Amino acid sequence: MSKELLRHGDITTNTYIDPGAETKEAYEISKKSRSLARTMVGNTNDEDRVRQRCSVAVGDFNMAALMRFHNDPIAAALTALQQGAPIITDIRMVQAGIQKKGHASEVLCALDFGGDIAQEQGITRSSAGIFALREKLAGSIVLIGNAPSALLSLCDMVKGGIRPAVIIGVPVGFVNAAESKELLRTLDIPSISTKGTRGGTPVAVAALNECITIVIERHHQ
Repeated sequence: MSKELLRHGDITTNTYIDPGAETKEAYEISKKSRSLARTMVGNTNDEDRVRQRCSVAVGDFNMAALMRFHNDPIAAALTALQQGAPIITDIRMVQAGIQKKGHASEVLCALDFGGDIAQEQGITRSSAGIFALREKLAGSIVLIGNAPSALLSLCDMVKGGIRPAVIIGVPVGFVNAAESKELLRTLDIPSISTKGTRGGTPVAVAALNECITIVIERHHQ
């Protein structure tokens, strides 16, 4: 986003910023979409803001009703971002979609780790990568947008004592996607998830990018 669109005086409850909008046209499109989302979804709190952005990301306001927030995940995400906690994703599309502005967090993809584990144990690359990144999981922000197997593995690790700062677990599909998210919601850990089979990369990315935007706003207030 250009500096003129992120002036200190513009950041109020009545204005809108989008750090990912590099041009005026992109900003105006984003602003119009968000204005409609505010009307359709509501605009009471930070959870509504995440619901808005995720709905816009998938082009369907029904997404807002599917989203679940447990154990104050947005506050946990904001704190982790401000502390520069690592961000760990299940696939490269999620990694690529995360805003690079407004935070100092390293963004890692599970697919770049654990190839040997995947071969030895016959498990998915995303699950193997989560296992391989075990030492980085504590205090991290984990995004699972595609792979239910990775979320199931992560949930088992949480049960074993690993404590990410927050998990955004929204895998999409008909095999274990709904079940993995239901399991996530039983854990005593901050999480954002979706009910049922819907979710995916756009939802995972949008949820975290809105948290990054909130951090940027509050830094400039």
